[in-house]
Parts: sequence; structure tokens; C-alpha cells
Amino acid sequence: MNLSYWEYKTWLSNVDFTVVGSGIVGLSTALELRKRFPKAKILILEKGILPQGASTKNAGFACFGSISEILSDLKDHSEEAVKELVALRWQGVQLLRKNLGDEAIGYKDWGGHEVFLHTNAGLFEACIAELGRINQLLRPIFKKDAFILTENNFKFQGIQEHYITHQFEGQLDTGKMMYAFLKRVHQEGILLLNAVEVETFSEGQQGVHVRTNGFELDTKKLFIATNGFARQLVEEDVQPARAQVLITKPVKNLPFQGTFHLDEGYYYFRNVDKRILLGGGRNLDFETEKTTTFGQTERVQSELERLLHEVIVPGVYLEVDRRWSGIMGVGPQKMPIVKQLSNNVFCGVRLGGMGVAIGSVIGREVAGLL
Repeated sequence: MNLSYWEYKTWLSNVDFTVVGSGIVGLSTALELRKRFPKAKILILEKGILPQGASTKNAGFACFGSISEILSDLKDHSEEAVKELVALRWQGVQLLRKNLGDEAIGYKDWGGHEVFLHTNAGLFEACIAELGRINQLLRPIFKKDAFILTENNFKFQGIQEHYITHQFEGQLDTGKMMYAFLKRVHQEGILLLNAVEVETFSEGQQGVHVRTNGFELDTKKLFIATNGFARQLVEEDVQPARAQVLITKPVKNLPFQGTFHLDEGYYYFRNVDKRILLGGGRNLDFETEKTTTFGQTERVQSELERLLHEVIVPGVYLEVDRRWSGIMGVGPQKMPIVKQLSNNVFCGVRLGGMGVAIGSVIGREVAGLL
């Protein structure tokens, strides 16, 4: 890049902190650094025109884990670890709401429901049997029973007669949330450069040398917040996971509101702007969806449309308005990776599909490592 003296001096010289990634974690990290170091020069580098990955592409669920997802986690994690995960999600959502405000992010506390297909009767019965134990486990976090049994008031087809509802789950407007984040960052005098991809970095005695697709710079400290793309820069145990989503055109007299989960959280849908948003299906082909390439597959999209027309709004033809995908960061453990990698390099990655819930608190923790 043919940089002028003015460009280099203003944006790329004497940088104290550089954050890679302008998603929820990256922006939260930068804002926390500004709070702790009011006079520091903070730079954010983002490879997309908008935040790449999942922060502007998620479904906007302010959720803490459906009951079947929590039971699945208990197979591989201790009760204490699962409780810690749920507490982290709860704290993260409250921090997000406090930092940006409910109105700015379009937050609605309409509750979240897990619905069970007739073919998943065994899973439904297992969740009912464990309802009391899970509520007791999580009561220190929510101060009352989180999960309750509710009737199929929205008349979905082909499902069990009851949902298991999480009373504290909410939803938000992902676009408004990220717009509010970016507005705060600019107000705090934090520099943000888009369409800049970090290719490599090397650490020296005085800081970190960063090479991008357009220029090179030196920074005292480097913070990596690229989640599903983290393996492109660091050797941490995180894998990309693509999530495919579709949204319908407006629906006349949309019959439901709230957030809904299916099949241990692998499918999810909600109301938004008189439309139905529906996503998931990664479990149909884990290997294919283990990618950093955006796009859709016929297998997943066909299943999403089947659920839409056979379960959610049976007998009603709805036209799909838009399809997209986001890239999450997952791994063998659900706990995020928040660590100091070297003297001057830090990371906060592997959010496990819970970026909306935990991104704010992970950003705070990453900055707190300094």
C-alpha cells in the first residue's frame, strides 16, 4: 500500500494496542482497554467490510443453553463446569445490556422455548425427567427455576404437546447491536480499519510487528479476537463451524414470538420484523460445515425449508427473502480460550456458538490479562 506520511503518522505509528477482529469480542476488548488506559492509542484491524465471522451474521439469541443442550454438555463436562459456562453466558448478556442499553440493541425478554419433534420422544422424556435436577443446578445463577413446562400455544405441527421454556432467555437485533458497538468505539477515539487482513506477526523485545495484506506496523500489544478464524494466526484448539441461516419475507399475522430451539440446539428459529428467521443444520454434515468458507449447501437449506413448511408454519407457503452463513469457533470443550500467548500477545477465541451471550465478558477478560 502506497501510504503517505500523514496516513502512517495518524493511523499506524506509536500504536499501543492492536486488536485483530471487530466482532463482539474485539470491540469489547478495545472498549475495556480504553476504560483502563484512557490515553492509549488503540487500533482495530478487521478483514471484512463489516465484522467478518459471526457477529453480524448470528440469529440474535440472548440464550444460555436449552435444556437438551445442557444435558448434552453434562456428558462431557462436570456439573461445576456446566454451571460455570451458564453463569458466564448470563453475566455476558447482562454486561452487553448494561454497556449498550436494551433499546440500542432491540432487546426483548420474550423467553426461549425448546420444542421436540414427535420423532424425538425419547429426548423429550429424558429432559422432563431431568428438569428438577437442572433447575436446582442453575438456581444459584437465575435465583429461581429457569426451565418450566409450557403448552404448544403456537400450534407447531409434528412436535410434542409441550415445550420446555427458559424463562430468562431473550432476543435482540444483531444489526442494531453491532451498530451500537461501532458507534461507541468511534466515540471513544478508537481507530478501526476495515478490509485489512492480518497475515503474520512476530514478537520482539519492544512489542509485536504485524504484517497485513496492505501494510506493516508495530504495536506494543496484540489482541487476537478472530474466533472461528483463529487457527489462521495462532495454534489453539479451535475449529471453524459454519452456521447457515435463512429469513422469510414478511408474514401476515405471524403467529408466534420468542426464540425456539430444536434438536439439542442444532436448529433454531425466531420472529424478527414480522418474519421468521431459521438456522442450523450443522449436525447433518459436520465435516463439510467445518470450514471458513461462507456459503450454503443444498442438504442444509432443504432441511431448513422442510422444518419451516412442515413444523413451524404448516400449510402456509412462505418465500425465503435472504440466505447467509456465519463462521463460529468451536472445540472439544465449551469453555472459551482466554489466555496470554506470550509477553505481548493475547487471545480470546472459541466462543462455541455463544458469542452474543459471552462476547462482552470475554472481551473484558482478555483486556484484563494485561
